[in-house]
Amino acid sequence: MTNADFEKIVETSDEWIVSRTGIRERRIADESIGTSDMSVEAAKRAMEMAECDPEEIELLITGTVTPDYKLPSNACIVQEKIGLPNAVAFDVVAACTGFISGLSIAESYIASGKYKKVLVIGAEKLSSFTNYKDRNTCVLFGDAAGAAVLEASDNGRGVLSTFLKSDGSYRKLLWTEYGGSKNPYTPDFAFDGSDKIFMNGAEIFKVAVREMGKAAEKVIADAGLTSDDIALFVPHQANIRIIDAITKRLGLDSDKVYVNIERYGNTSAASIPLALDEANRAGRLKPGDNVVMVAFGGGLIWGAAVVKW
Repeated sequence: MTNADFEKIVETSDEWIVSRTGIRERRIADESIGTSDMSVEAAKRAMEMAECDPEEIELLITGTVTPDYKLPSNACIVQEKIGLPNAVAFDVVAACTGFISGLSIAESYIASGKYKKVLVIGAEKLSSFTNYKDRNTCVLFGDAAGAAVLEASDNGRGVLSTFLKSDGSYRKLLWTEYGGSKNPYTPDFAFDGSDKIFMNGAEIFKVAVREMGKAAEKVIADAGLTSDDIALFVPHQANIRIIDAITKRLGLDSDKVYVNIERYGNTSAASIPLALDEANRAGRLKPGDNVVMVAFGGGLIWGAAVVKW
């Protein structure tokens, strides 16, 4: 769905969208496609790349705020569709930080010796929760899924450090107010857009730049590294101005930053694994490279990770 398509449904323009977000197009899933369907495709590609058999996966974590159903979890549906007989499966509800959260949980389980191989998925069908009458939010979001296989390693490569933090006092800056147990849908509910995503973009921008920058600095320091040691920076693809501000704060050259927001928009939990996979398949990563990932999402919750490729 291009910016030109949005010019036909809301008062906006390609120039307005690009200058404020960096987005030129985004992918929208067909109505028949659920988050689990995209998750399955991403998971299969990750497992194929990892040369991993379904029986080897012991834990499946899916980061999503757009599951197929309220019950059961998206992860359980994916487990059945792929056929992971030995895996426990659950969802993480951390919005755009979903993949980083899943990665951190997976790393902890592996480090403890509880599990040897973990499948982490970030997947969203945000089009199902987007208000296409709100020009400030509808141009931002796209649908996507990404996945990674993590396994125990003793060669020094893998997850070097992670960091997660939340502040629920900011929750109303990015939320869906209705549809839960607090404000359930009633027979007379007016589906006028209030059931969709609401975001205070200006305030989110301020908090995101500050906290994502601090999170990235922390995981780099915790890993015993400096910005000079970073081969690739893979930030959550929410807004090009946020990415530029954090890049400047970290003192990174632009050629060390992977950006694909112009093609996909904000895909929430899918954003980082989608970008990471593209970078890897494009040859931007080689063994031993230090990769920094950072994300920020509704909750508010934010986090970062350093991985030695």
